[in-house]
Amino acid sequence: MSTSRPRALVTGSASGIGRASALRFAEAGYDVTINYGKSRERGEATLAELEAFGGQHAAVQADVSDDAAVAELVRVAAGPEGRLDILVNNAGTTMETKPEDLDGIDLDEWDRVFAVNVRGLVQVTRAAAPFLRASGGSVVNIASIVGLRPGPQPLAYAASKAAVVSLTKTLSRVLAPEVRVNAVAPGWIAGEWMERTLGDGYDKLMERRAKLTPMRRNVELDDVAASVFTLATSHPFVTGEILVIDGGYTATS
Repeated sequence: MSTSRPRALVTGSASGIGRASALRFAEAGYDVTINYGKSRERGEATLAELEAFGGQHAAVQADVSDDAAVAELVRVAAGPEGRLDILVNNAGTTMETKPEDLDGIDLDEWDRVFAVNVRGLVQVTRAAAPFLRASGGSVVNIASIVGLRPGPQPLAYAASKAAVVSLTKTLSRVLAPEVRVNAVAPGWIAGEWMERTLGDGYDKLMERRAKLTPMRRNVELDDVAASVFTLATSHPFVTGEILVIDGGYTATS
């Protein structure tokens, strides 16, 4: 009987939700493969943090919209034993065009957002599926609250996250019964992503959001990572679900 540690692949994990989730799995005893596109320095820094927990971890530079690169990424993640227990599809990108600026949309940028956020998710899941089926594994996709309701994000990003919501439900049927597929939909996460989105209004708008949230604060990266981990490793009869992580804001506003 194999005594190898469980293995997890977290895409787009040099920083943000991906990094926080990768660290959570490493802390729990998983060998984690992280993935980054251009942020080599951040990727190597996150890898060093993972290694502090012990185990055998890897960092792979790969564009998730490139199918050949994805195949190599999954090969590394599965390791010599061909084992993969958890896949977290977190890799994502956005564009800078304001949501109300319909005429300002650059269609090449639109296509790039969908190539990473939607096509990338499908390609990584497809490549990982044989290993996940063999292990009875689990997939957690990172959606967003703007995939469920309007928000201050660019149209391409919001539409791509709505596609992630739809794919989560569809893939939960396609990969059943061996593999569970769920998603988390975070609200406004305190930190650099929302700083870029809200610009000069960040502090004021985040403060207002916190006051309107039943939990009286905004979402933090560790909140999301905790939910990703629990959804991936527990709840054996839950699949096809979208877990909103926003402290009750959506439910009560």
